[in-house]
Amino acid sequence: MSESGTSTTPEYDREWWKEAVVYQIYPRSFNDSNGDGVGDIPGIVEKLDYLDELGVDVVWLNPVYESPGVDNGYDIADYRAINDRYGTMADWEELLAGLHDRDMRLIMDLVVNHTSDEHAWFQRSRSSRDSEYRDYYIWREGRSLREAGVSEAEFDASEYHLPRGVRELPPNDWESFFGGSAWTYDEETGEWYLHLFDERQPDLNWQSETLREEIYEMMGWWLQKGIDGFRMDVINLISKPEGLPDGDDSDAIVRGADQFVNGPNIHEYISEMHDRVLSNYDAMTVGEMAEVTVDEALRFSEDGMSMVFNFDHLRLDFGPEGGRWTKGEWTLDGLRSTLTEWQEGLEAEGWNSLHFNNHDEPRMVSRFGDDGEYRRESAKLLATLLLTLKGTPFMYQGEEIGMQNYPFSSLTEVRDVDTLNNVRFARESGRLETDEEVLELVQHRSRDNARTPMQWHDDEHAGFTNGTPWMPVNPNYTEVNVAAARRDERSVHRYYRHLLSLRDEYEVFVYGDYTLHTPDHEQVWAYSRVTTDAELFVVLNFDGTATTYAPPADVVGEAELLASNYGLATGGIGETLDLSPWEARVYLLDDPVTA
Repeated sequence: MSESGTSTTPEYDREWWKEAVVYQIYPRSFNDSNGDGVGDIPGIVEKLDYLDELGVDVVWLNPVYESPGVDNGYDIADYRAINDRYGTMADWEELLAGLHDRDMRLIMDLVVNHTSDEHAWFQRSRSSRDSEYRDYYIWREGRSLREAGVSEAEFDASEYHLPRGVRELPPNDWESFFGGSAWTYDEETGEWYLHLFDERQPDLNWQSETLREEIYEMMGWWLQKGIDGFRMDVINLISKPEGLPDGDDSDAIVRGADQFVNGPNIHEYISEMHDRVLSNYDAMTVGEMAEVTVDEALRFSEDGMSMVFNFDHLRLDFGPEGGRWTKGEWTLDGLRSTLTEWQEGLEAEGWNSLHFNNHDEPRMVSRFGDDGEYRRESAKLLATLLLTLKGTPFMYQGEEIGMQNYPFSSLTEVRDVDTLNNVRFARESGRLETDEEVLELVQHRSRDNARTPMQWHDDEHAGFTNGTPWMPVNPNYTEVNVAAARRDERSVHRYYRHLLSLRDEYEVFVYGDYTLHTPDHEQVWAYSRVTTDAELFVVLNFDGTATTYAPPADVVGEAELLASNYGLATGGIGETLDLSPWEARVYLLDDPVTA
């Protein structure tokens, strides 16, 4: 990071991961090098110069470990082996070396709430109630119908996929995030095992010290190989309460979440992980958390975690009932106030992660922008927001060209187990009755929106593969692709490159404090980022209509226009600003206002 227009005072608590921009790669959908229709590690290596040219600093690699692929790699069968569908360990080592040679870093997914049911630990655990691996997982006896207060007439064995003759209920009422009960009956030992996700993803038992030692040793093994940190999958679910009581909160994201989200020993486990492993390395960590408040994020920072993912803003378009698998409408006021709460709450201590896309979420331009007439402009506006708030930005593959949601016309195009399970349970419950309702929700919500293959150029299959892609390519690839974006001086891709270069040049993008202006404006979000000797003024028109905005008096005057998604060449901040639909501007003030 250069010092152009910036301060060299030592007031900042500097860390490399605060100054970095992270690019997330979903390997299955990034680039296929061998024509089998599935992206792979050699395919990523082929695109390292592309990432370098784009200007990102860190690659977050979604799981490439040995896995049966029930949840596309989040069901790990061997933590220390590479799935041969993606390549070999030698391929992975070439990827790491290629990133480091280009002064980029690599963080890996750490998935330790659960494993695959094909993991050797689980195979040994389920072999006998007396197995030494039994307490690596969470096993319980079921409840009798009498104990649960259920009559014989009310009992439906098919609901729990029970074998013939077994008439009992799961140990408690917890639900899986993928729909249905969080418990599966195992015929081999006659007990139930817990799985907060798919039934082939059994939850690990973090109360076992032996298990924790295994995990810490594995983490150290990867760090010794040279990785630069971990993205920690659903890490705040690892602590379950004693007795595994039924859920008490009917408004929880799934039944029982009030018991197992941020469980009683979560901070003890995270602190122990830091002390035993992470403190020995200059590593970046980001925790994916099902539900977390600003105060809890500060606690995790005290435990040694670099930052957490906040998903409050990604729940704004949920319906009033039914959680993620319903459709509601987000508002600018909701988005602005939610992210402002996190900006202000972590300003003095802690650190924000910034993201609108990932492999589990719909495409941001289809969700928070206008993916029709103003696709380009709204994608750039969202890029401006992502890269000018305070925190570490996380980009997701394809975001930099404005990729959109997929126009699903049939469930046969869906690959995601989460989508298929939740659609099935919604139909069985009667919440979704028609095919039209199902497709509308899938088009809006499915994780597969983010997982369609990367669009490299306008050849067949968007240049992702010369075989048959594992899932359909978005049909708009002939217009929205990297090759076209590189040729277009006003493309979303060019705009991202420009903003990334500004972050490298001006420290105020990274360390400046956030100040919100006109918090009640119906369509404009305006804020400043301020250090002792520099100030940015950012103004965003979150609407498809033009508007005139009166900025605060203390920012009016001479200023340099650093970025504009309409390509305006003029500078200076007038008493009023005429903003086009979805217009974004970033100014650098000549005479910054300081506290």
